[in-house]
Amino acid sequence: MDEVNKLLTDIKSPDICKNINDKELKLLGEDIRTFLLENVSKTGGHLASNLGVVELSLAIHSIFDSSKDRIIWDVGHQTYVHKILTGRANRFESLRKYKGLSGFPKRSESEHDHFDTGHSSTSISAGLGMAKARDLKKENHSVISVIGDGALTGGMAFEALNHAGHTNTELIVILNDNEMSISQNVGALSKYLNRLRTDPKYFKVKDDVEHLLAKIPALGKAVYKTAEKAKDSLKYLLVPGALFHELGFTYLGPVDGHDIKELKLVLKRAKNIKGPTLIHVITRKGKGYKYAEKNPDKFHGIAPFDLETGKVITTGKKTTGYSSVFGESIMDLAKKDDKVLAITAAMPDGTGLMEFANTYPKRFFDVGIAEQHAVTFAAGLAANGFKPYFAVYSTFLQRAYDQIIHDVCLQNLPVVFCIDRSGLVGNDGETHHGVFDLSFLMHMPNMTIMAPKDGKELQSMLNFANTLDTPVAIRYPRGSSDDFTSISNDYDVASKTAEVLTKGKDVCIIALGKMVRIAYEVRMKLLDKNIHCTIINARFAKPVDEKTIVSECNNIKNIITLEDNVIKGGFGYEILNLLNKYKLNCKNVKLLGLPDDFIEHGNTDVLMKAYGLDVEGVTKSIEEMLNQ
Repeated sequence: MDEVNKLLTDIKSPDICKNINDKELKLLGEDIRTFLLENVSKTGGHLASNLGVVELSLAIHSIFDSSKDRIIWDVGHQTYVHKILTGRANRFESLRKYKGLSGFPKRSESEHDHFDTGHSSTSISAGLGMAKARDLKKENHSVISVIGDGALTGGMAFEALNHAGHTNTELIVILNDNEMSISQNVGALSKYLNRLRTDPKYFKVKDDVEHLLAKIPALGKAVYKTAEKAKDSLKYLLVPGALFHELGFTYLGPVDGHDIKELKLVLKRAKNIKGPTLIHVITRKGKGYKYAEKNPDKFHGIAPFDLETGKVITTGKKTTGYSSVFGESIMDLAKKDDKVLAITAAMPDGTGLMEFANTYPKRFFDVGIAEQHAVTFAAGLAANGFKPYFAVYSTFLQRAYDQIIHDVCLQNLPVVFCIDRSGLVGNDGETHHGVFDLSFLMHMPNMTIMAPKDGKELQSMLNFANTLDTPVAIRYPRGSSDDFTSISNDYDVASKTAEVLTKGKDVCIIALGKMVRIAYEVRMKLLDKNIHCTIINARFAKPVDEKTIVSECNNIKNIITLEDNVIKGGFGYEILNLLNKYKLNCKNVKLLGLPDDFIEHGNTDVLMKAYGLDVEGVTKSIEEMLNQ
């Protein structure tokens, strides 16, 4: 392994791919797989997708020059090989750590990263924009957009394909088809691509057409052009891929994504084709590691694991996560109410819906990577008497902002948004932190917003949401949902009231969601310094319980709000408006949350400390406020 490390850390430029033959490229690919397994097993990260694109990455860098040509990786979690080839292998020990190497492309990190990505279905749009910019500036370079078959289900990808075919701009789209997004792909497009992959008639027809055309003698330019037209016509009539032809693309493939020689040949051909080209590449997610090949969804994004067994290395006691609580709770709801439906956007496992999907297949809908569609689809169900629960990560719900306003809130429909991974999520960084949901939901009319302090309160909120005939959003974090019952047994959210956990005369901490636990631990530290705190578990971000909060704050001069959202437009702003509305005579009001910035990647505990939201940081803020 030391030899492999030295070999790869010595790579300073992807030019190495151009300077060695195909056999040597294959050996380099084997070394890269070994390196990835060794490193990701220690740091955690996106493994299966990267193992699947080793040969594709090598072939792309063999044919194109990433210091000049623009390579855009959709989502971007499959760029570890690209990072190794562009001189970053020596930083892999810091992968996804605070101040370390990002798990996604970052323009600020390398000249070879041309577009910051993190969400799916964006690479074709970005690539087309770069291609048109190239044409307007009269430059000469290639633009390559790599997109997965899962990401291709996103509507934005089809919007871009439609526009690219219309403009007839030279753009190469590489469809990396591994039959997966995070979970198994669903939908008509997946079935279409499966036919392209597996239909033996395709390969026979392709060979027969090419053999036939090879026998046509070259009798001048006219006959040559006729032969080309015949080839195009026959291919269109007889060969799958017509969908992409219809959209204006030259379709090449399917190509074996693990055959470097074949990949290089087709990439060279695409480089010389006028207009947009789509190369259909078949890869195997998790290639080269039996556990990842067998369970690619498990190894999509994985914590540190044992290489020999493929099992995640666990530390400390096992706890129940919020996603599991959600999954169990919605099962209970479904047993009692046959109007309860569950929706996911390609993440049944991550959101805790696998058991629901298996138990109630007709009441479960996986719409693929299509959050906008998911929301309006839910609105349609709700408008016809059902109670849809849309389980979605906070960061991905951002994509459906208009649909929440226009199709759900405007019509006051009872759609329940179960917002997983709210707040800081850790190592995936800026594109994945769920720190904006409160800010973009708070101003939506008719919306009720809740955040539980623990798993038991989440269950209570889900049950309460089922009794409402209006839009509801329940946000909860990644991680442990350990119950707070040793401190409080009040789980009555149906009264829409906040919960007063403790009373004290010196400072009032109004906390939301996971920050309630932080507030309580801060209170214990301050007691040692003879500082007495009132702790309010707000429960509702909208509408806030005005009566309880005003009553508790009326005689306390120092007020702190705590949230794991950006401060701008968030929960603290709502409390500030409330204090102002009732003209409370507060001496100090301090809003604690996240700054007006994008938060980088790193361990969640490290980030909470860095932004002063851990117990020590909040305690320090309160002491400074009291000492002013």
